[in-house]
This record gives sequence, C-alpha cells and structure tokens, in this order.
Amino acid sequence: MTMIHSPLEQFEVTPVWSLGFGETLAITNTAFFGFIVMFAIFAVLSFGTKNATVVPNRWQTLVEGVFEFVLSMARDTITGGKGEKYFPYLFVTFMLVAMSNLIGMIPYSFTITSQLAVTFTFGAVTFLGVNIVAAREHGLHFLSFFLPKDSPVALWPMLVGIELVSYGFRVISLSVRLFVNMMAGHALLKILAGFSWTMIGLGGIFYLLSAFPLLVVIALTGMELGIAVLQAYVWTVLVCIYLNDAINLH
Repeated sequence: MTMIHSPLEQFEVTPVWSLGFGETLAITNTAFFGFIVMFAIFAVLSFGTKNATVVPNRWQTLVEGVFEFVLSMARDTITGGKGEKYFPYLFVTFMLVAMSNLIGMIPYSFTITSQLAVTFTFGAVTFLGVNIVAAREHGLHFLSFFLPKDSPVALWPMLVGIELVSYGFRVISLSVRLFVNMMAGHALLKILAGFSWTMIGLGGIFYLLSAFPLLVVIALTGMELGIAVLQAYVWTVLVCIYLNDAINLH
C-alpha cells in the first residue's frame, strides 16, 4: 500500500538536533538551513573575490554581475545620489533571499523563505531600519509623509489614518508576497510529482500517461528557479522604494 504524503509536509518545522532538553531546546530544520544559506553566501563570495584578476573567472563574473546588478538597482531607485550609501544592506538582502530560495529547490532540502515567521522577521527588521533612516534624515518632519500636501484640514484625520494603515502594511507586503510565492510553488511541484508517482504505481496505460505530469514538473522546476531569483529582485526593489520614500519623503 502506497503511503500518500501531504504536499504541506515539506513545510513542517522539525528539530534536527537536540541540545539536551528534548524538543524544548533544539536546532530546527529552519535554523539548520539558515546556517547553510549563510555558509553558501560566504562560499560564493569567497570564491568570487579570492585571487581576483582583470580577466574574471566564472565565479568572479557571477559575483561582479550580482554586485553591479544590485548597485544599479540602488542608484536608479533611490534618487539624490544616496543609493550607494545603502548598497551593502541591499546586496546582503538580495543574496540572502536569492540563496534561501535557490537552496530550497534542492531535493530533500528546506526552504526557509516558505516560513511566514522567517519572512515576517526579514520584513519587520527591514521596516524598522527604514523608519530609523527616515527619523535620522528628517526627524519629526517625517510625519508629514502621512499627510498629503494641500489636503483639506477637515480630511486630515481620515487621510492620516489611511496613510498609517497603508504604511504599516508594507511589512506585510514584503513578507507575505515572498512566503506565498515560495510555498505555493513548492506545494504545486509536490502535488504534481506525487500524482505522477501514483500513476506509475497503477501500471498499464497510466504508466505511459505519467510522463505528462512528470514533464510538467520538469518545466515548473525551471520556472521555479527563475521565480526564486525574481522574488529576490522584487524584495530588493521594494526595499529600495521604501528607502527612497523615507529619504526623499515621496
């Protein structure tokens, strides 16, 4: 009898190593793969920058390409020539999200960005940082961001309320978008792969028909790889937009 696993089973947070107190204090798969992501980023950047030459090798070309890509994104989105100032954070953010998504595509690995707690933490820290930048740049004048220019005095309470709610939803926009995209894509791949495997087990004509969902899985895997990088790009662009609003009060 074939055991059918839930497509959501791959998102369960489970302990992989106990620290001596059972499951109360343990390193979970989320934390474990978080360390793997950090190590992978360190390895890629080390290989790309070690023994750098005028004619770059493959690793150097990859790292320099990502470097230039994020730098141009910061320059183009954050006006006033202040994009380069925040480039280090934007570069680390892009690498973190992209590497987390790509490592999650490896079979039997774990996608940390499919956990809302992880993406919400990323988004909350970013949101807090943007507000610190805004307060440092403008002080209390930053509060004018929540009141549209030349708006009627009678509408001020309603407009400020709407702007505050909209502004607060930025952290949700960042975190939920990434979480939903990664979770939905992985769940769909698991469903189609399970469907194909079930058809193979039935034998006969179903064995031949199983090739169709299997081909769809292969095609979706390629698309998911593109989405993994695209979500890192979208995340970084949104952070750039929020930083630009905080700096220039747009």
